[in-house]
Amino acid sequence: MSDLTQGVPRIVRRAERRLSPWVRLVEKDVAFGAERPVETYHCLAQADYVGMLAVTPEGRLPIVRQFRPAVEAVTWEFPAGLAEPGEPPDVTCRREIREEVGLEVVETVPLGVFYADTGRLENVIHAFFVRTGDAVEGFVPEPGLEIELVTAEQLRALIQAGTFRHQLHLGLLAMATLTGLWDLGRAT
Repeated sequence: MSDLTQGVPRIVRRAERRLSPWVRLVEKDVAFGAERPVETYHCLAQADYVGMLAVTPEGRLPIVRQFRPAVEAVTWEFPAGLAEPGEPPDVTCRREIREEVGLEVVETVPLGVFYADTGRLENVIHAFFVRTGDAVEGFVPEPGLEIELVTAEQLRALIQAGTFRHQLHLGLLAMATLTGLWDLGRAT
C-alpha cells in the first residue's frame, strides 16, 4: 500500500537554487493524495546550526552582541554558528566557543537535536551545554562582536526586558534547565 493511500504526503520533485555560499532556496512539490493536486512549497536550506549555553568556572555565561541584518537589530545571543561541511557538531561547538568568546572548552554535554523552524528551514540545531575553562591566549573578538560574561541574574533581566530574545537560544536555556544542568537561579 502506498504512502498516499495511507494519507502520508510525499515529495515528488525537489529543486535547489544557491542564493549565497550559506543559503539555498529549495522548491518541493508535495503530493498529499490522489484526490488533491500537487502543491509547491519553498524553504531555505543551510548547514546545520550549533548553539551553546556555556558556563565559566565562576558561573558566568558568555553572551555575544552583534548587528543582525535579517532582523535589522543589534541582538544578544549565546555563542553559536554553522557547521563546516563534514564537521561533527561537537567540533563545531568547540570551534565556535573559541572563535566567538575566546574560551577553552572543558566539557560538552549534548542537549539534543531540534528543528530550527519546521515551516521554513531544512536544517537542525544541535544544542549543547558547555563548561569552559581558561581564556584562549591572544584572543581578539571578531569586528562588530561584543562579548559579556553575565550572571544568571543578569541574563534573567535581559530576557525579561526583551533584550535577549533569540527564540532558539531561549530553547537552549530551556533544555539545559529541563536536563537539570542549569537554571536561572543557580549555577551547577
